[in-house]
Amino acid sequence: MRAVVIGAGPAGVMAALEAAKRGFDVVLADKNEKIGRKLYISGKGRCNVTNAADINGFTENIVSNPKFALSALRAFSNRDTEEFFLSRGVMLKTERGGRVFPVSDKASDIVDALYEALKKERVEFRFRTVVKRLVAENGRISFAETDCGTIPGDVFVLATGGKSYPLTGSDGSGYALARELGHTVIEPVAALSALETGSFTLGGRKFSVSETGLPEGASLKNIELTAYYKGGTRAVFGEALFTDNGISGPAALTLSSYINRAEGVKIKLDLKPALDEKTLDARLLREFDAAKNKALKNIFPSLVPASVAKWLTRLIPFSSKPANAVTKEERKTLVTALKAITLGDVSLAPSENAIVTAGGVKTSEIDPKTMKSRIIANLSFAGEIIDIDALTGGYNIQLALSTGYVAGKNL
Repeated sequence: MRAVVIGAGPAGVMAALEAAKRGFDVVLADKNEKIGRKLYISGKGRCNVTNAADINGFTENIVSNPKFALSALRAFSNRDTEEFFLSRGVMLKTERGGRVFPVSDKASDIVDALYEALKKERVEFRFRTVVKRLVAENGRISFAETDCGTIPGDVFVLATGGKSYPLTGSDGSGYALARELGHTVIEPVAALSALETGSFTLGGRKFSVSETGLPEGASLKNIELTAYYKGGTRAVFGEALFTDNGISGPAALTLSSYINRAEGVKIKLDLKPALDEKTLDARLLREFDAAKNKALKNIFPSLVPASVAKWLTRLIPFSSKPANAVTKEERKTLVTALKAITLGDVSLAPSENAIVTAGGVKTSEIDPKTMKSRIIANLSFAGEIIDIDALTGGYNIQLALSTGYVAGKNL
């Protein structure tokens, strides 16, 4: 019996390994020249391979269809992932937020361990191979049509990923293959993405980003981002950073996954969420009293990061005033500037630049206990091609490994 796995990311690799262990002759096809191209860049090259959270923590961090993912996570858990790599000589460490990395901080250690496991199971590689079509008759696939000829098989696994970082091979081509076979694909959108805007309001005044710029690269800690959109609001506390045209960083990425299908999005950035307006005003009064003759612009660095202070200096018209000359109304404007920088007409960065994509093959058309298609008898799915996505922190790679494991084990 021959199993053809299309896509050599973590989901496809795990599916190929489990199929080979069950006695299948496995062909692993991928358009790249090696496995795990996207793993190399995950976690900024360190590969956040899983998260140490318990099962409830995992499902709480899955944005789309957490119930569907539950069976797979129980079949191959984060503990199983850790044991898989530890047994192959890859030492792991757990960092803040439960993020699990190789001790070496090298994604290549993760990829190498997967590659050696595939070689040990005698999986046949078909690199630089683009699958153009899966040819099916009477509800069964008979072969894959590629740019390098045909690959016949008895069972097939689609693990081609989403459409983020297309240069890694995750270019959305798997969606077309699934659609052609009769599957419904929920329109993919960016997830875990930077937020972009063309304008913002600060201290009651509206500014154009193209004219005034943003303090690009400024790192923000302990801030709160609140999204307002048609039908609801969503707030996230944490860290972020300014980009040239918006906001990125952990809090922004998390928020993006909840609002990627929302309309009319505006986002409020609160630089001082731990202080209400009255308490912040009292703090300003203390700062001003301690430096009565000091220019306001020279007090800003005690309130916000230096680059943000310079930016505020340019935008707040009374920033050159000495502290003892700042009026109550001007102080109120400053409180508003620190508590409510509002980004207007917010959009997400293109899917190509997102960490993952939301959307994919409709979960109701897949058996969650086996990952088998409910439409094509000898087809299974694994990984990001399915309509499941999670927050940043190792959850998405674990979902890929878990669904891949289940797909390979149940062919």
